[in-house]
Amino acid sequence: MAYLQFNKHELGNLEYSLEREILAVNRAGGYVNTTLTCCNTRKYHGLFVLPIDELGGERHVLLSSLDETLIQHDQAFNLGIHRYPGIYDPRGHKYIVDFELNRIASLTYRIGGMVFKKELLFLHNKEQLLIRYTLLEAQSPTVLRLKPFLAFRNIHALTHANMAADTFHKVVEKGVGYRLYGGFPRLYMQLNVQNQFVKVPDWYRNVEYLKEKERGYDYREDLFVPGYFECPIRKGQSIVFSAALTPVDPTRFTATFRNQFDNRPERDSFKECLKIAASQFLIEREGKLFVMEGYPWLDTNVRNAAIALPGLVCYADDKETIFKRGLETLTENEKSLFQTPDTPLWLFYTLQQYVALTKDKDALWKTYGSLLKSILNQYKTGTDKVQLHPNGLLWVHDRQGAQRSGYLVEMCALWYNAVCFALELAQGRDTSTFEADFKHIPSLIKENFLPTFWCQARAHLADFVNHKEQNIDTRSNQLFACSLPFTPLADETIHKVLEACRKELLTTRGLRTLSPKNPLYKGKYEGTEEQREKAFLNGSSGPWLLEHYLGAQFRLHGKGYVPVAKEIIQAFEEDMTEHGIGSLAELYDGDPPHRPHGCPSGARSVAGVLRSIKLIETFDKP
Repeated sequence: MAYLQFNKHELGNLEYSLEREILAVNRAGGYVNTTLTCCNTRKYHGLFVLPIDELGGERHVLLSSLDETLIQHDQAFNLGIHRYPGIYDPRGHKYIVDFELNRIASLTYRIGGMVFKKELLFLHNKEQLLIRYTLLEAQSPTVLRLKPFLAFRNIHALTHANMAADTFHKVVEKGVGYRLYGGFPRLYMQLNVQNQFVKVPDWYRNVEYLKEKERGYDYREDLFVPGYFECPIRKGQSIVFSAALTPVDPTRFTATFRNQFDNRPERDSFKECLKIAASQFLIEREGKLFVMEGYPWLDTNVRNAAIALPGLVCYADDKETIFKRGLETLTENEKSLFQTPDTPLWLFYTLQQYVALTKDKDALWKTYGSLLKSILNQYKTGTDKVQLHPNGLLWVHDRQGAQRSGYLVEMCALWYNAVCFALELAQGRDTSTFEADFKHIPSLIKENFLPTFWCQARAHLADFVNHKEQNIDTRSNQLFACSLPFTPLADETIHKVLEACRKELLTTRGLRTLSPKNPLYKGKYEGTEEQREKAFLNGSSGPWLLEHYLGAQFRLHGKGYVPVAKEIIQAFEEDMTEHGIGSLAELYDGDPPHRPHGCPSGARSVAGVLRSIKLIETFDKP
């Protein structure tokens, strides 16, 4: 029995199936993303979505969807489904009798005496999608018709009927190639059997994406249908459809599908699902390894990549090599590290996880020592955003629209950790004046950290302190002062902070960004973009924070905390068949039942839970 189980009686229920999304990637930036029924509910959904180098490397939807129709006795049964104003048409979801996501995604349809299976496979490190169709049962001669819906637009945009679209098609072996607009590559669609392509160019107007409507964005577009492929299909026969950027030998489709399928790991456990999800964020482009922040719409972000990278690689087969390549990409441009005031300091934490893996401090200092010294010297000298005060703490300047300025608790904790780590690495390895210039700073921070941030009335750390106030909101930012490898806090203080977090922030889906007792708290992530952003900052739960919460608890309690930690992490198993199937969402409501939101598959969420599992395994040894 497959690990991921779905209610077969609910597959035809759109309230059930449209809330469950499948994702497959080619590990080069391209993806397949749609719902369980293959009805697109987001503008980001599509069957063939790729980064286009000629268009700045941004991702574009080429093939939006593909409608399958089975024909017997001149009667057509369309298995597709699209949302138009007020209706779904056609309503092919009513024929779905089974769905499985193990090595790949597969759907089974029953139409009278016909049983028909569809399997989707996106080739790794190639720009080719294969869909295998198998007619499992049939009592009469059957014809398969495939109707492609083309978009040819940026994932963040929508397209509309226009006269500029190029409707000319190029004939290739057992297929055709289309390029709707200049600057795009041509999309080649082929079958592995002889077929007839019937050219019937038309625009299908007002296709709706209801998830975009919920988020307050434009949600209607027109899709171009150039015509359809048609061919007979026998009982027991499999026909393979290919979408690619170059013509491909159709005689290889079946073998390629089988070989790729056989080499895919099975989603046979909670951890295996997360390991596969983690691999989807590691993208190979132009000889470099990038971390994708979230599917389907988030791209790369240096800060969040630094946070996620250790967790994404912690169960990889060649983790050291992958980790090293990810670090090379993160650090290739020092200026990019200063996107936000705390981004460079997170890099120190990432490197701490890397050296814990390699056990080679000499090599780390040789490779990154100059960069680490340069970063710390920039903080010491001061930037337009951050200034080092005589008390050893970092002051973040007021910025337009910023809600927090002054001494930020996580900034000062990250600063202490970074300086201590760099000094540890430099000892006996550095011949410059770095040690002399920085060795007094940790004691300064430690002396002033607690008097600055401690809030006696709340028995936890203030979120920030400036000239006007000591902000004593109960927030998760204080966790990092407890969890980072070097902490300015004593165990007794860490215990008090963790207890406050447990009582007010801990949920079954991570930790809230703000306590429900606070009047600013927003427990549901919904409404306009502005309302969602407020919820994100003031109440939404983040799974990635569990790595730090559990890490701090293990620091205090060791093996004795294993049963509690297991219970916290096991709660996520319920999520494996919801929202982004086999993965974890970017964030969750702070309020029960903690519904998933944001990207259906979030890198930091997956990485944080995987790191938590690794922590549990470390302390759960006999």
